[in-house]
Amino acid sequence: MAPEYRYHPYAFPAGPPVPPQADALGATYRKHTQRRTVDYTSSVVQYIQNQRSQPDAWDSQVLQPKPAAAIDMSTPAAYSHNPSNSFAAKFGHSCTNYKGRASSINRVLWTPSGGRLITGSQNAEFTLWNGQSFYHELTLQAHDQAIRSMEWSYDDENWISGDDGGAIKYWTSNMNNVLVNNSAHQESVQDLSFSRTNLKFCSCSDDTTIKIWDFERCEEEHRLTGHGWNVKSVDWHPTKSLVASGGKDSVVKLWDPRTGRELCSFYDHKNWVNSVKWNQNGNWLLTASKDQVIKLYDMRAMKELKSFHGHRIEVTALAWHPIHEEYFVSGSRDGSIFHWLVGHETAQVEVPNAHNSNHNNSVWDLQWHPIGHMLCSGSNDRTTKFWCRNRPGDKSNINVNQSFGILNSAFAGQMICNAPIPFREVPPTLTLATRKEGTTIPGVGTAI
Repeated sequence: MAPEYRYHPYAFPAGPPVPPQADALGATYRKHTQRRTVDYTSSVVQYIQNQRSQPDAWDSQVLQPKPAAAIDMSTPAAYSHNPSNSFAAKFGHSCTNYKGRASSINRVLWTPSGGRLITGSQNAEFTLWNGQSFYHELTLQAHDQAIRSMEWSYDDENWISGDDGGAIKYWTSNMNNVLVNNSAHQESVQDLSFSRTNLKFCSCSDDTTIKIWDFERCEEEHRLTGHGWNVKSVDWHPTKSLVASGGKDSVVKLWDPRTGRELCSFYDHKNWVNSVKWNQNGNWLLTASKDQVIKLYDMRAMKELKSFHGHRIEVTALAWHPIHEEYFVSGSRDGSIFHWLVGHETAQVEVPNAHNSNHNNSVWDLQWHPIGHMLCSGSNDRTTKFWCRNRPGDKSNINVNQSFGILNSAFAGQMICNAPIPFREVPPTLTLATRKEGTTIPGVGTAI
């Protein structure tokens, strides 16, 4: 007797391959299959409706640790008092370009609306992915050499990209190339960053220079020299005329883009500085290095505030959360992604082998969705992966290290050892500064 195949949503393989079928006109098509979707529309609508009855974050409804409470989940902005509800550590989907074109994903960039994701690859292509159902929409041969950097302007109308050949290109929101500067740098353009006014932007390169550009005229205004080796990362301050940079000379530098003058240098790292990122509050500067250490600097005191240890290999990517000021993620060369909170000694959540294949697993870039409910990572393993929040009651196989992680209703009732624990939100009478005595951290209060 022939075997009988029964459909099961989680069975693999799901049965015999489905042959193409033909319609009345003879055109072939494949049977529609269910796609995984992360739709934030309902949570946004619920958040807007709750703003009237729950104007304060402490008035928000407490999520119960059970699957039925998933419909009550709101956007990360509704949980400003508890960043653990925004830990995006659950695997959502993995996207790979066509097999004939598959190559390392060097950059990932969300569109301002959050509806699509743009990836820049080693084979000089832009790939456009749907931000909710994760299907492929467009592939565009954008550059002549590998794409290394991409950045949106603050007005959300234009964006720029740089490649290994030293070229910088201007793009509109509908993916039209409007300007090309093939001689912007002599070597690879490693990073780009806009000023808040959108009138200027800066670029850094392997030719050891940082350049300040007039965006409208695409003309070089200042050339900042001072790094002794390749400059790997640059970031313009979110509100002030201040530029931070880091490079292979292990030095983090601050610059005045109006005059081109070097203001300050930090020599705390012992190896290459791969990434520098300003916090949205403008007071903190985060740096990641090949020495496996992440450092946080306070610009008000002009000194190192905290060092984060946990990665076992070179840290390659950083990203601050768009809503929670103290929450950031990091990626490393071994393919792991760590979630951190300022004020904690160790990573709150560890996702080992987030990218894992026979190729180099380096996480080259991390990018948060504008709403903050989903994280995207691009890796040398040729995949783009989407990570979303755990729903209430979801079983998790990730490592939750600190007490803040326990406050997440998705992790309630379980820990690494699977020992049952009670779920309890922090009472409204307690604040971050009064939960436990410790070292006072500017901008946050007392460390937990």
